[in-house]
Amino acid sequence: MSFASQTTNEQTSGVLDVSDKTLRGFVGYQTKRTFNVIQADLNETLSAFDLRMVSFSVLVMIIDNNGIRQSQIADALSIEAPNLVVALDGLERRDLIIRERLATDRRVWLIQATLAGRRLCEKAVRAVQKHERQILGDTDAQSLVTLMEVLKKIEIAGGSKL
Repeated sequence: MSFASQTTNEQTSGVLDVSDKTLRGFVGYQTKRTFNVIQADLNETLSAFDLRMVSFSVLVMIIDNNGIRQSQIADALSIEAPNLVVALDGLERRDLIIRERLATDRRVWLIQATLAGRRLCEKAVRAVQKHERQILGDTDAQSLVTLMEVLKKIEIAGGSKL
């Protein structure tokens, strides 16, 4: 095929045939590609609840840790403070959480979920669990245990370098 006809075919098909074979040999690249698939499906799942991954994670963290400090959420989820404030503002506007100042230290905010926040979170967690079952397909239980163990090892090993 001549260069001119190859260029025309690429332009009309809109697809450039490229190989990522070498990249697929790297765990990081494969993890990123996999995360892109999971994230796209998860975003669609959470959109039914008007939540995004960050706001969902923040809401779950608050419910699992009633009265948690804002700084603890940021640390636990590795979220920059300004981004956390945006997520908290959105959750608070929807009456899903309440922020209260700590009486002994007015710089500290304690966060609690409202009843509406707990109810929404329960529904969203069920939907995310269903999403994971669907996306993992017929992956057997032992493979999932192994996957989680490997992911935790990578996180721990990487944490010492952060």
